[in-house]
Amino acid sequence: MKTTTVLSSIILLILFTCSCKNEKSLQSYLVDTSGKEGFYTGDLPVSSILSAKTDVSEDIKRTIKSVKKINIVFLPKTADNTAAYEIEKEKLNVIFKGNEAYKSLMSMKVKGMNVNMYYSGDTENIDEVIAFGYGENTGVGVARLLGKKMNPLKIIETLSSTDFNEENPALKQFSKMFTK
Repeated sequence: MKTTTVLSSIILLILFTCSCKNEKSLQSYLVDTSGKEGFYTGDLPVSSILSAKTDVSEDIKRTIKSVKKINIVFLPKTADNTAAYEIEKEKLNVIFKGNEAYKSLMSMKVKGMNVNMYYSGDTENIDEVIAFGYGENTGVGVARLLGKKMNPLKIIETLSSTDFNEENPALKQFSKMFTK
C-alpha cells in the first residue's frame, strides 16, 4: 500500500511539473515592465479617449462599447539603451512567434517601424487585439486592446470614424507620458 501511495505521488508530481508551462505571456510582460525604468506604460479606458461622431451607426457605437481598455508599454530607443531595446524586442518576438494563443492579423511598415498585429479569440468574437511595433529610430512597444466579442471589421470601421480629439483632457494627460 505504501509503495502504491509513493508511486502515485511521484506520478502526480511528474504530471504536475510537465503540465506547467514556462512560456512568457503578454500579461506577465505587461506586469513586469510596469514601473520599470525607461519604459512608458499605461492603461486607458477606451471611453475616456474615444468619442464616436454623432452621425455614426449603432453598430459603431456598439463596437466602441465592446472595447474595454487599452494597455500600452513602450521603450524609446536612445543611444544609451540599444542593448535593452534589442532584449525587449526579442522578448516580445518570443511571446508572439509560435504562440497558438495569438493569431497573426497583419504586418506592415509605418514610418520606419515594423508593426505586427495579432488577435486572440475567434475571428468573429475577438477578446484582444495586439499591435507590436519596433523601429531603430523610435523604440519597441506593444499596445493591447481588451474587449469582449470584438469584431475586427467593425473595429477598422470604427477607427476610421472615430474622433481622436486632441483637446480631450484624458488624451492630453496620457500624451504627457511620452513627452520629456
